[in-house]
Amino acid sequence: MTFEEWARRGVPDLVRFATVLCGSGHLAEDLVQETVIKAHRHWDRVEGVARPEAYLRRMVVNEYLSWRRKWSRIVPRPEIWLNADRSQPDHAVRLADQDELVAALAKLPRRQRTVLALRYYGGLTDAEIAETMGCSPHTVRSYASRALAKLRVELGPSASTSPGVLNAH
Repeated sequence: MTFEEWARRGVPDLVRFATVLCGSGHLAEDLVQETVIKAHRHWDRVEGVARPEAYLRRMVVNEYLSWRRKWSRIVPRPEIWLNADRSQPDHAVRLADQDELVAALAKLPRRQRTVLALRYYGGLTDAEIAETMGCSPHTVRSYASRALAKLRVELGPSASTSPGVLNAH
């Protein structure tokens, strides 16, 4: 597959993933742009791996996690709108729940947020997340456990009573 063929098909998926990862569509586009530039430069290496999509997703994660050095002057503002349960009667409650969840996710450390994005948005297993992040599956489970515990504290009892607040699927 050529770089151009991959770019037409793969870039939109990476942008969606990066949006969930960093909470901002504009920053996600910048993040993916940096990744695509690097991928283009080394395309012969990228297309030679067994799973190019996983390799490119890892590049996005690495770029995101290294932003504190390059982008320390930019503070990301969450703009994510999660799909909520359509059977919920009150539109305002759904929007308030989404805002509350996005704000709570934005407070998580980058690695914990990355694990949750890869697990609940990307649908990856702990082993796949560990491979993507370059750590052990035990570390992934630890990050996820800490992140979910922090979200439960942050969101309080409303997380268990409002349908869809912690449901990322």
